[in-house]
Amino acid sequence: MRPRLAGMADPSHARADRPATANAPALDRHGALPASHAVPDLLTPGLRLVFCGTALGRVSALRRAYYANPTNKFWRTLHAVGLTPTRFAPQDYPKLLPLGIGLTDLAKAHYGNDAELPEGALDAAALTQRIAQVAPRMLAFTSKTAASAWLGRPTGRIAYGPQVERIGPTAIWVLPSPSGSASRYWDAAPWQALAREIG
Repeated sequence: MRPRLAGMADPSHARADRPATANAPALDRHGALPASHAVPDLLTPGLRLVFCGTALGRVSALRRAYYANPTNKFWRTLHAVGLTPTRFAPQDYPKLLPLGIGLTDLAKAHYGNDAELPEGALDAAALTQRIAQVAPRMLAFTSKTAASAWLGRPTGRIAYGPQVERIGPTAIWVLPSPSGSASRYWDAAPWQALAREIG
């Protein structure tokens, strides 16, 4: 049986593509994340890489899949830099696990754009605990905003690429955000460098 964190939904049973039911609550632009729209962490011991964002956006919460907004470059970039053999659809996110890749977010109880998240939603301590339990080779933040919440320093003082901080054996990497709303900051080079580093 594949090991997983206690209390975490088994990602092999994740059905991000199932349609919303009549009983599922409607979602505002942002807010507290209903259990009916939660997306499980994709974490297990032995991973080579875990990506961490800030929070599910509204589209991702509605579709119950990571990086599901069509304007987000995450899935196309993973394929372009060689981390996936094909371009996965967002609802296929559990297929990353056999490739040694995991997914999580800093905010597990709220959804929305970064500026819409309430104070304290980005839980750095809880992320540290989750990562320490599974000890991946590398944790890659998919934006400087996510990295800033964990590193505890402003985004202007964070460079893309490897960081000096670690979580036990886990190295830390910072990437440009693939979000469509952050397109003016987009640069594929740090993603390409990460793919080379992780092998």
